[in-house]
Amino acid sequence: MSSRSESLMKKPEIQKNVNLASLNSMGVEAVAGEFIEIRDHRELAALYENHFFSRYSPLVLGGGSNMLLIDNPLQPVIKISIPGVHFDKEPDSSDTVLMRAGAGENWHQLVHSAVELGYGGIENLALIPGTAGAAPIQNIGAYGVELEEVFVSLTALNTETGEFEIFEKDDCKFAYRDSVFKRELKGKRIITEIKLRLTTSAHRLETGYSALSNYLEEKGIKKPATRDIFDAVVSIRQSKLPDPKDIGNAGSFFKNPIVDSETYTRLLKENPGIPSYEMGGGERKIPAAWLIDQAGWKGKQVGNVGTFKNQALVLVNMGGATGREIYDHAMRIRDSVKSAFGVDLQPEVNIIGQSV
Repeated sequence: MSSRSESLMKKPEIQKNVNLASLNSMGVEAVAGEFIEIRDHRELAALYENHFFSRYSPLVLGGGSNMLLIDNPLQPVIKISIPGVHFDKEPDSSDTVLMRAGAGENWHQLVHSAVELGYGGIENLALIPGTAGAAPIQNIGAYGVELEEVFVSLTALNTETGEFEIFEKDDCKFAYRDSVFKRELKGKRIITEIKLRLTTSAHRLETGYSALSNYLEEKGIKKPATRDIFDAVVSIRQSKLPDPKDIGNAGSFFKNPIVDSETYTRLLKENPGIPSYEMGGGERKIPAAWLIDQAGWKGKQVGNVGTFKNQALVLVNMGGATGREIYDHAMRIRDSVKSAFGVDLQPEVNIIGQSV
């Protein structure tokens, strides 16, 4: 599962006292005492050779879109900006193509590029903020599609050995918004490249989500192409989600809870018409946004923090909010939903701080 790092090293620049406000989509003020931007995997190899990872456990940033900084990070911060996108036809297949992307590539731009070339498989994942390298960590998903469905492999630096390892799909232990990189390998691997398998024809289009099917019906699109799905997802997300450039947010703050059949039966009895999605094995996924809305939080503002008026699942920085303020607001919502429905909400974003 591994390959040796190259002997040719590139020593990266270490910057001092860098404000991270523009590097996290919540727009939270935080200062990194040491900051390193990585544009080439050899720079990571150079850090290992200089015993950087044996001395520090750095905070690794991608697009900064799925995190909440509670404090100034005490450890050095590494931002992964490795570029590069390649599409390679598979020799044994006439209807698939492999996409290789550097971990620093913007995820939405990758999806757009694939759609423009007529490739399918990730069109439902349009407009998800973040980078290619962060996508498998979170096993990103939207509108009935998850990354693991098209995932082939990734390359990551083992910070304990200095080797660049190849992780196949099964190695990643994907689950709902989860992977091995959020659990036992958290902080021990740094992703440098991902590889996905996309279709060139006979695309399997996912239109099951009501918002998506309703959009296509309204547009009179009966036989959608990948571009139609992409346009629909972009339109829907733009109508529901604020642009981080305009108002700080980390997208969906909580995971959609998955409940067992007994809990679902109780919820349905107490709340006729509660929306849900079958997950198999008797389990059902309940939209966290619905629970938060019903608990009275949609559009509500407390101090410098609010819950977005168009999407209850999105917490927003109304201006000048600290990470602690946002975290406290999230915990009030969590406790309120627990009290009203007996359902636990788990954060989807990574909470980073010494005082949590």
